[in-house]
Amino acid sequence: MVPFGWTLGLIIGLVVVVVVVALVTPILVLAYKIGTQAQELDAELDRARVHTAGLAGLNETIDHATTIIGGLQRGRARLGG
Repeated sequence: MVPFGWTLGLIIGLVVVVVVVALVTPILVLAYKIGTQAQELDAELDRARVHTAGLAGLNETIDHATTIIGGLQRGRARLGG
């Protein structure tokens, strides 16, 4: 026959294991969901980077447009308009 102390210790140990598993499982599920969303977010950020890459040349375009407008204004002034 197994002594009462061993039985009690085994029961307490099993209860502790069940409680730990019950607490850790939702954390692991949440971590998995966060990981999945992070991958989706990373993919969308890559798409946004590709779609907005042309904006890098916007300042150069504005500079050229300003130069052209300045030339047009000078030409108009010379023509008396």
